[in-house]
Amino acid sequence: MDAKELISHQEDDNFLKRVATIVLAGGQGTRLFPLTMSRCKPAVSFGGRYRLIDVPLSNSLNSRINQIFVISQYFAAELHQHILSTYQLDMFRSGGLELLTPQETTKGKEWFKGTADAVRQSLDYILRSNAEWFLILSGDQLYNMDLYEMLSFAKKKDADLVIASIPVLEPEAKRMGLTKINAVSTITDFYEKPQEAELLKEFELAKPFLKANGHSTDEPRYLASMGIYIFKRSAMIEILSLEGDDFGRDLIPKFINKGKCSAFIYQGYWEDIGTVASFYKANLILTEGKGLNTYVEENKIYSTPQHIPNALISGTRIKDSLIGQGGIIDADEITHSVIGIRALIKKGTVIRDSIIMGNRTYHPFMNQVMPVDQYYSIGENCIIHKAIIDEDTLIGNNVQLINKDKLETYDGEGIYIRDGIIIVTSGTEIPDNFVL
Repeated sequence: MDAKELISHQEDDNFLKRVATIVLAGGQGTRLFPLTMSRCKPAVSFGGRYRLIDVPLSNSLNSRINQIFVISQYFAAELHQHILSTYQLDMFRSGGLELLTPQETTKGKEWFKGTADAVRQSLDYILRSNAEWFLILSGDQLYNMDLYEMLSFAKKKDADLVIASIPVLEPEAKRMGLTKINAVSTITDFYEKPQEAELLKEFELAKPFLKANGHSTDEPRYLASMGIYIFKRSAMIEILSLEGDDFGRDLIPKFINKGKCSAFIYQGYWEDIGTVASFYKANLILTEGKGLNTYVEENKIYSTPQHIPNALISGTRIKDSLIGQGGIIDADEITHSVIGIRALIKKGTVIRDSIIMGNRTYHPFMNQVMPVDQYYSIGENCIIHKAIIDEDTLIGNNVQLINKDKLETYDGEGIYIRDGIIIVTSGTEIPDNFVL
């Protein structure tokens, strides 16, 4: 490394020491019910190995941002336990990771009412840091992103606010905040979840822009907010002084004409886990080598270290699937599915287009302390198709989870259907010969 490179590297380090990440992990996740029945959305398992919260935390750490605040609210205990057991930043690394929840103060105690209100209620604590730039991330989105590039863009623009933005088609545009920009990426207008055709037309991207950025011009596209923001310290204080509880819905539209706001255009994979359907799709696309890239060494997705053996698979035909560590699998077939850690699947069972989350801990079935049938497992000769089987469930023999009546919605005893997908919740026991 020559002198210029050394100086540049030191400047980068000094800049990054003045950056803090705020991860918003307090959403109730009602649209992801019943997976959020007893946990917050960022604590939901993903990809047979991770939790959703691992993605923003890993992106921050991989971008050398080590000063991190996680703001949580609903069912925070499981999330906190996962974070504390996974992200133990050592004493030689500047920064640290702090967990914030609603607190009772002399002013009383209030639940967070939205993304902005969560930061506002935590602001006194956050501002004790030396950060001059605050990077706000969501705890339930999937992406591989070098956040340093976005920070460098913010610094170059000397922007008060930078919004990470991505070109989307009309169905996605109607459920996201849209940005309108000029030739130098300055945001000139912002609107949350527009529905009217005339309003959408105002935010339609020009065809030369789409061509220059490698997008088809056949269908209209719009520049949507990813819910990832960078604020200057002074700008964050100012925007939180405005009335409103949510950044996208309330505060950003008011701030566009007050501060210097720019859009950072992102071209890679990004998925907001808003519904059961989006969660299901984001998991199964991994079996095709698409979606969230977890195979890049310099951009790892971190999670709790698992000191468990490799999966033991006996006579199973496996196609286009991910198989987690520690499983003991005697199934007949597993196709286009994600199998989590410590999964126990018995003989004759066929699993297709499904997510099996596995088990949190081993149970002593190997030494026969208690009857094998009482352990969390999937029994013999079952057929499971287009289903999500949550952690620590017991499914009996000859069970068929196939949605035979092609229902879009169903509520049962520990068994649900959402978006046509069967969901078996954690702790549920399904008896032999059950059919849905």
